[in-house]
Amino acid sequence: MDETKLRLRRDAELTEADGEVRISAPAGSLGLRGLDAGIAAALRVLAGGDAGETALAATVGEAGLLRWNLLVRRLARAGLLEYAAAGARLRPVGAGGVEPAPTPPADTPIRLSRFAVVTAGDGVLTVRSPRSPAVVELSPAACGLLGALASWTTPAELAADGRARAPAQDQSQGQGQGWGQALRFLAAAGVLATGPEDDDLAKAQWHPRDLWLHAHSRGPRYTGRYGGTYAFTSRFDPVPADPPPFTGERIELPRPDLELLAKTDPSLTDTLERRRSLREHDQDAPLTLAQLGELLYRSMRRRAVFTSPDGQELADRPYPSGGSVHELEVYPLIVSCQGAEPGLWHYDTAGHALELVSPPTPAVRALAERAKSAAQLTGDPQVVLTVTARFGRVMWKYETIGYSLVLKHVGVLYQTLYLAGTAMDLAVCALGGGDAADFARASGLDYLTEGSVGELIVGSRR
Repeated sequence: MDETKLRLRRDAELTEADGEVRISAPAGSLGLRGLDAGIAAALRVLAGGDAGETALAATVGEAGLLRWNLLVRRLARAGLLEYAAAGARLRPVGAGGVEPAPTPPADTPIRLSRFAVVTAGDGVLTVRSPRSPAVVELSPAACGLLGALASWTTPAELAADGRARAPAQDQSQGQGQGWGQALRFLAAAGVLATGPEDDDLAKAQWHPRDLWLHAHSRGPRYTGRYGGTYAFTSRFDPVPADPPPFTGERIELPRPDLELLAKTDPSLTDTLERRRSLREHDQDAPLTLAQLGELLYRSMRRRAVFTSPDGQELADRPYPSGGSVHELEVYPLIVSCQGAEPGLWHYDTAGHALELVSPPTPAVRALAERAKSAAQLTGDPQVVLTVTARFGRVMWKYETIGYSLVLKHVGVLYQTLYLAGTAMDLAVCALGGGDAADFARASGLDYLTEGSVGELIVGSRR
């Protein structure tokens, strides 16, 4: 079998000062003192790139071999080592111990996990599980293994399967025998299934995409970079707080008197208790432009803008937003509203005004029809509030958790609109889903730059 090669994880740094050798990585650091010359030299070899176990043992010397083996296990448990063999590499990317798993017995049923995610880049395919701190990288010569693992097989069947040829350097051992180390790597990374993965509700209920988002947005254990890393500061300027204005008709909205409302509004407790999802609207007395403006003002307006030390424009609105980035926008699709023509409009949070995005084209009408169907309405909704996210506002700063933050912000905006609408005696109902591609067609906005992430219907209450 091909000899396994080791190296320090690629995002680790080895430094030496005051008699201490320190290995630092995003997952943590390890300080070592009292090392003999051979072991210190072997660590420097690991820091420089791949090294075979035989060569490392020779560098350490026979007298230090036991201590070296113990140190290697310690490095593995700290998630500081990468392993390479047979065109495959086992690499830690998160926090936690990473080392090759035992070789699966020859007659064990195995298959690629249904939760495995495969991505391409830098000349390799990377295979990972949403709940593992390690990934496996496969060279082009080793990628045939994934196809062979698309259905249930065994290591013995892989060895006899001409479709699953191992890399050329392993062919002298017979077809498939070079896959032993790669299978150990896949098992260690949690992407090799050895039994059913949907035989109980705990596993069956998770779609791979949902589990991936959940695991990777809930902490750095399974990913190397997490949170406010500002990953794009060296490549792109931050996205400004205000989107470019639309050039269509503009309607200045009246500003409600908040001091008067504070005296006449129902209490918070009463508003919370009366809050309901109300789908049907009073078709004889539609929502007025003043009511729509008041709802948006109380829920969505920009109260202040300021600049963070890193140069990003931040904002203040009535609802909270992670890092004050406030990436959400609202597009009222007006079907019936006294004082405003039908069409798709954008709410200018800074100027408290509506900007016409599009008249009621077929694409705009399709949005209204989809909202009507989602809410199971008998008549047309008076206004559909489409919530969008300017994704770059969040993702310029936050890594891994960016989209999950967007969804949390949508939730708090929903509640804010619900409570303000209830206090105003309006009918508000959040919808369970929409079509971001439909919104992109109706608005002309780029799907990846600014896309719809939520919808509500609003109207006068029966």
